Amino acid sequence: MDKLLNLVEAKLAPLAQRLDRNRYLTAIKDGFFVVMPLLIIGSAFLLVTQLPFKPYLNFMESLLGKEWTSYFLVVNTMTMNMMTLFVVLGIARSLARQYKIDTIGSQAISLLSFFILTPVITDKAGAEGLPIGNFGAAGLFIGMMSTIATVELFRLVIKKGWIIKMPESVPPNVANSFSALIPGFIVVVIFNLIRILFLVTPYETAHNFVFEILQKPLLSLGSSLPALIVLLLFEASMWAFGIHGSNIMLAVMTPIWTALAVENAEAFARGDVLPNIVNMQFYSNFIKLGGASGTIGLAVACMFFAKSSQYKTLGKLSFGPALFNINEPLIFGMPIVLNPIMLIPFILCPIILGILSYIAMATKLVPITNGLQLPWTMPPIFSGFILSGWRGAVFQVIEMFVSFMIFFPFFKLEDRKALAIEENKGK
Repeated sequence: MDKLLNLVEAKLAPLAQRLDRNRYLTAIKDGFFVVMPLLIIGSAFLLVTQLPFKPYLNFMESLLGKEWTSYFLVVNTMTMNMMTLFVVLGIARSLARQYKIDTIGSQAISLLSFFILTPVITDKAGAEGLPIGNFGAAGLFIGMMSTIATVELFRLVIKKGWIIKMPESVPPNVANSFSALIPGFIVVVIFNLIRILFLVTPYETAHNFVFEILQKPLLSLGSSLPALIVLLLFEASMWAFGIHGSNIMLAVMTPIWTALAVENAEAFARGDVLPNIVNMQFYSNFIKLGGASGTIGLAVACMFFAKSSQYKTLGKLSFGPALFNINEPLIFGMPIVLNPIMLIPFILCPIILGILSYIAMATKLVPITNGLQLPWTMPPIFSGFILSGWRGAVFQVIEMFVSFMIFFPFFKLEDRKALAIEENKGK
């Protein structure tokens, strides 16, 4: 076992560290940190229109009229369908800070580059506008790619010294504006050429090209059960060596799973069939019960079934945080890290929960998650009810029992060892 652990650590740890330090993944992750509170706010307004209580819905209709939902859905539209714009700003800000270049200039040029690649639409009356659909999940990948390319070009031109330098007496905000002029002009020329090149292709726009060639296949792969199992195995393996596997995996998967969740939320708002079983809410609320690897069952075991003083104390410290999906006290207090016994259920539990959840939703025993964005600290049962109704809440209770049954035999081995040590010390 020691040889196996050493081999895995030698191969995976360096890869994980490189991924964790990758500036582009860091910037993408920061971009989603910007948009996540806004998506939660938008989801709250969507939830107001979709609460499954007939008396409530009848009351709101009698109070505000048949179109009462439109008063609240506009907030959801301006968050879900505008998410790419906020992600662009967040990524540009993060990447510019890493390069120590003008943050505001990078954000402004990144937005402009994205708008240049976005097609203009015209109605029958001749009015022009930008398609709001391209600012939501559909435009997410082109937004991320164009922003990274913009900041890199912006940085390269500045590094070459092709900027207008103002005297030191000029205020910094004015000097920065002139410094961004030449880099911004070069970036705009390049992106306009890209737009023109796509006009002569069958795809016509960069949005169509990226969506068909890259985004659609990635979304299809990200929503599959085999891909989910591989990702969960990778995440648990990283945690096994004390590396934050969740952060590393989500840096890659957040754009994909969030886009899938937004598609569900849009379908939910329209009353259509929800298209995606696997998405961010599926992962966060039906697999990570109690934290990474679904350790809620282990927290229950420590809290109510420990015989040793060590694990009784750990149970008191870890049970409260586990209710809000925080399990670092268990991971490092048990410990699970580099513990061959506890690593077995730690790796098995999320895979089993993921498979059970997928089957339950695929067979319609449990409704597919509705795409509402919840804080990741939302306790189980509450999150299940909001995302999948009463069947979702009941299924989470079943999952907690499954988690307990997976962890309990291994926990008892550790608890007995700790108890024997304590008894020997007392003699």
